[in-house]
Amino acid sequence: MATHFRTCTLCEAMCGLAITHEGSSITSIRGDDDDPLSRGHICPKALALGDLQDDPDRLRTPVRRTATGWEPMAWDDALALVAERLGATRREHGRRAVAAYQGNPTVHSSGAILFGTMLWKELGAQNFSATSVDQLPHMLAALEMFGHQLLLPVPDVDRTQHLLVLGANPVVSNGSLMTAPGIGRRLRAIRDRGGRVVVVDPRRTETAELADEHVAVRPGADAWLLLAMLEAIFSEGLARPGRLATWSDGLDVVRTAAARFPAERVAARVGVDAPTIRRLARELAEARQGVVYGRIGICLQQHGTSAAWLVNVLNVVIGALDAPGGAMFTRPAFDLVGLASRIGMRGAFGRWRSRVRGLPEFGGELPVAALAEEIDTPGEGRVRALVTAAGNPVLSTPNGRRLDAALASLDFMVSVDFYVNETTRHAHVILPPTAPLERDHYDVAFHALAVRNTAKWSPPLLPRPEGALHDWEIFLELATRLGAQGGARARAVAWAQRAALGKLGPRGVVDLALRTGAYGAGRGGLSVAALEAEPHGRDLGALEPCLPGRLFTRHKRIALAPPTFVAELAWLDEQLAVAPPALVLIGRREARTNNSWLHNSERLVKGPERCTLRMHPDDARARSLSAGARVRVSSRVGAVEVTLETTDELRPGVVSLPHGWGHGRAGVRLRVASAHPGVSVNDLTDETLVDSLSGTAALNGVEVRVEGV
Repeated sequence: MATHFRTCTLCEAMCGLAITHEGSSITSIRGDDDDPLSRGHICPKALALGDLQDDPDRLRTPVRRTATGWEPMAWDDALALVAERLGATRREHGRRAVAAYQGNPTVHSSGAILFGTMLWKELGAQNFSATSVDQLPHMLAALEMFGHQLLLPVPDVDRTQHLLVLGANPVVSNGSLMTAPGIGRRLRAIRDRGGRVVVVDPRRTETAELADEHVAVRPGADAWLLLAMLEAIFSEGLARPGRLATWSDGLDVVRTAAARFPAERVAARVGVDAPTIRRLARELAEARQGVVYGRIGICLQQHGTSAAWLVNVLNVVIGALDAPGGAMFTRPAFDLVGLASRIGMRGAFGRWRSRVRGLPEFGGELPVAALAEEIDTPGEGRVRALVTAAGNPVLSTPNGRRLDAALASLDFMVSVDFYVNETTRHAHVILPPTAPLERDHYDVAFHALAVRNTAKWSPPLLPRPEGALHDWEIFLELATRLGAQGGARARAVAWAQRAALGKLGPRGVVDLALRTGAYGAGRGGLSVAALEAEPHGRDLGALEPCLPGRLFTRHKRIALAPPTFVAELAWLDEQLAVAPPALVLIGRREARTNNSWLHNSERLVKGPERCTLRMHPDDARARSLSAGARVRVSSRVGAVEVTLETTDELRPGVVSLPHGWGHGRAGVRLRVASAHPGVSVNDLTDETLVDSLSGTAALNGVEVRVEGV
């Protein structure tokens, strides 16, 4: 019996694991007490690593869809077929006729992050990803304010004295754009040292239960709340940007803009009375070390980018940005921000727009809310072939039923995935990569978002099966075969590149980045070999101030008032006069299913009984409904029938369904047999509702009706 130490790859928390095994049999998975970041914390998701490894439904060889079912294929035959069909589509209809979608598990694989870009670049496709149903507003705000889409400030929760949380439930997520394993322990520590935690959310979440105060805001009203808090801070003389003022532009513009939104004017729309709004602002500004943290709830709404921008502005105005206990920037050993900048990938916005609706490009991607219409709307440039990687957009993107129907009309589809799910069932070929425990790993993305600087290399626990390919090998092989279709010279370049990069692999790339990074020089410098000798990981210290040097804007100054953001305030002003809908829908991310591959774990997906509609008792009585009744929930795009659950955890006027609820194995089989999408919040969300600036899907605040069945 042996113990293997590694990082969990199933969510953003990067929890350290101690996995006991006898050969290829896993006997236990527990938290690693010596991991410097997670310190022994573990959640139920980690146990699913064993489920994924042993799952008999997980694909282990390529398969092709036929009239009689899925037929196994040899790897070379499968890769040749995919390259030929994608190449034929490009030649006949142009590169814009091919699209690609990346799901959330790709960011949990260093191989997929580092080598997937090669395939997307070679395809020249219309790219989509889970970014635009997640964190895109934060990335756009970072690009416009700090000059780099990946320069995202992280709440320094281990030193703060006042944490204001908007639209986030870190007790369930373990942090998001804030890698903080054991966040419950960290939040309790804030209160134990005399600090304060305040949660602003339409639902009394698990995090709100731990907090000192819960403020039940209306869904989608966060931008008005933040503007009113800014107005209160300015008007009461509480602004104290300190050193930030010397290298920030636009403070007076922000002050003038906020003056139009005093608490007394916005209170009715926000759903929070004016004295409470002013008190929240005062307590935050007067705290010795305060910070505002906003997450997915403020992103997935029609004013998402405005809200993300105003969170950053508020942190500057109170002097919390780049200060211990405030919103800080990491100094990771693998500096993804710096490396991306050196190759000209700081980010871009609005260089082109989608064919049908004109939604803006961001970072080379179009909003996924446009994917279905780009497939099913006739005309030049229509998407005819699709590549998906580790994603299930039929469940996780708005109006999944329309996308489901659109996928069935594609000329060709290939999925890099090891499950047949609601999306990949439409693929002509599925290419399954190795499982997480069969490959090495370094968290390229999440070390850049962690509340403490650490570094950790995870070697494979189990040997990969004979003939199996890692995800990066699949991407490299497809990119090579597609590149080789361009003639003799192109073939030579493609195969030479394949030879060089195939030899380097993710390990070589990570090693080079570590050696040339901030901690790589001198005796005891970081490298893959050095981390292999420290299986629990290396602690690199607390977050440290790094501005203005870390900025990528011209003259290294913070842009507090980007013109496009300020112009958007006119619409916010107009919308104040519009009465909110009587009943709106929000999603709820279940504690155990925030990774699309976890929907296939029996341990974590407990079936339809989890899919209830939650409603405030007052709203239920007003509709003559009672708990346990079957109800019909309808929106512009469709309707579902579910069981009603009444609870006062939601404010009146708000109902909640699970976000991207997975059907598990039985659900997938039913879905394949009946072509019925099951029940998910995204059967009701509307692809026409998007954040007005970024095009991010507005999955929260969708107007619905609820009636008894």
